[in-house]
Amino acid sequence: MAKSAAFKKRAHQLRNTGKDVSAFRSEVDFSTHVRMTKTKKEKLQQYQNKYKKHFQQGLHPDGNAFYIA
Repeated sequence: MAKSAAFKKRAHQLRNTGKDVSAFRSEVDFSTHVRMTKTKKEKLQQYQNKYKKHFQQGLHPDGNAFYIA
């Protein structure tokens, strides 16, 4: 398997300076990135607002966007 560029740089620095930079990494057991999925209400609201509500009820008396007079 090939070595990554970052791995090569770390190995080079370890050989030349004797400093192991991977030892300075902090051990975090949990993800610091917050992942939140949308709720059902948020999904419905996004679907309702999509395309700027072109076919929304209330545009015309019968709620039809294609009003024939």
